[in-house]
Amino acid sequence: MNEAGSDRGPPDDQNGGGMASPMSAGDFLAALTNEGVRVTQVGDWRHHNRNHKGPWGPVHGVMIHHTVTSGTQETVEICRDGFEGLPGPLCHGMIAKDGGLHLVGYGRANHAGLGDDDVLRAVIAEKALPADNEANTDGNRAFYGFECENLGDGEDPWPEAQLDAIARAAAAMCRHHGWTERSVIGHLEWQPGKVDPRGFTMAEMRDRIHERLK
Repeated sequence: MNEAGSDRGPPDDQNGGGMASPMSAGDFLAALTNEGVRVTQVGDWRHHNRNHKGPWGPVHGVMIHHTVTSGTQETVEICRDGFEGLPGPLCHGMIAKDGGLHLVGYGRANHAGLGDDDVLRAVIAEKALPADNEANTDGNRAFYGFECENLGDGEDPWPEAQLDAIARAAAAMCRHHGWTERSVIGHLEWQPGKVDPRGFTMAEMRDRIHERLK
């Protein structure tokens, strides 16, 4: 979760199968529900965003994070409101331990920050990801973001209901846009120095998403 230090957009040569206009808030909710995600709508999530800080879209993929928090209600509030130096929303939806997804915002959100333009090109092309070694491209405009309730210490468990909900939420975005599981990445694959999500691998999660999209 972080604010991009720049409003620089994707490199000019980025186009192809991974580029799409963000779906409407109503379609977003419907896509999640149709994928079997148990959704809780938090306040006026449809209009809670950081759009005044820069563009949102075109969208190219889905980014998965962990929260480094415990307690669902407190985590929902942090993801919605942010904290000093990092205003919310910090994602579009927070996926709790019990598998429930709490919608906290829609539009530009402070989740991806600056990441590697080579990674973005690979996501768009749905190819194997290169190592992330630069932070030169605004990710907050380019990715749907889901924060997942976990301490992020490698020991806090990931219940099956939560892993299933992560896969369903990501698959819902992919299904709507016609993307494969390769359009879903972890924060650690985007921005140098990030470790989230920790406790499962993104390869394992992409396998789950692939199975759902069959």
